[in-house]
Amino acid sequence: MNRPSVLVTQAIPANGIDVLSAACDVDYNDAQRLDPAALHARVRGKDGVLTLLTDRVDDAFLDAAGPQLKIVANVAVGYDNVDVAACRKRGVIVTNTPGVLDDATADFAFTLLLAAARRVAEADRYVRAGNFKAWQMMGFHGGDLADMTLGIAGLGRIGQAVARRGRGFGMHVIYTDARRASAEVEAALDARFVTKEELLAQSDYLSLHVPLLDATRHYIGAAEFSAMKKSAYLINTSRGPVVDEAALAAALAAKEIAGAGLDVFEREPEVNQELYALDNVTLAPHIASATVRTRFNMARIAAENAVAVLGGGQPLTPVG
Repeated sequence: MNRPSVLVTQAIPANGIDVLSAACDVDYNDAQRLDPAALHARVRGKDGVLTLLTDRVDDAFLDAAGPQLKIVANVAVGYDNVDVAACRKRGVIVTNTPGVLDDATADFAFTLLLAAARRVAEADRYVRAGNFKAWQMMGFHGGDLADMTLGIAGLGRIGQAVARRGRGFGMHVIYTDARRASAEVEAALDARFVTKEELLAQSDYLSLHVPLLDATRHYIGAAEFSAMKKSAYLINTSRGPVVDEAALAAALAAKEIAGAGLDVFEREPEVNQELYALDNVTLAPHIASATVRTRFNMARIAAENAVAVLGGGQPLTPVG
């Protein structure tokens, strides 16, 4: 009996390859990322594929793969890189890796929040440049956290984890979402549901945890920045296009808000050049889930999904 063939499009932790290799023939691209033409050529004839968030799975990809493709296992919790409707029409199952990256992402959202509030990156550059000559009473004043308001846009698993961290720092939690959380969740987090307008007006720190949809593209833009406190900070660990990056750069330059912490970018990996010149923004290269355990578990879940489907079973974490 022939073993199913699986393409792994980019480097992943070795445990994922081990899971796949036990049941499948694996075509593993552990070199540089494949451009669309190379990706389409490589996926041709495969029964399954493990994709990463930089791989675009659309009609062209599915046409190249052919009718035998059964599963696209996305090694991420988000799946805006996958045209789920196009996959569904062809009978291709799509899976993701939810749950295992909640704490790591929430930790990093709070890392950015603290770094932005206390000007850590700016202070680091100051010391490295040899400018630290003496302690200064008036040097590097930043923002407080205790008794301040943490606003959360999107109170899903990661948003809830961020709320718990905020409560640990003595912050007041407010949130908005397309669907209000249960009374039990609100009580456990001591979180108050508000409108988006109230969220913008009241938040001292605004952390974004919404999925990238047509409705959330540029969820935060020029109008939203003008509605925020001048002392407020914006944190984005969701998806880059949720924020109008040009409008953010303008708001930061004009001190319309106090600062920002970004792990994702609108045209990633491209970064708006104006952000580089600003001291009141902390930038990271999309690493919120980058802990050893988290990435290990993401690879394992994606591989287990592929093996389950290609073995005639049900996916563990299907999308849709």
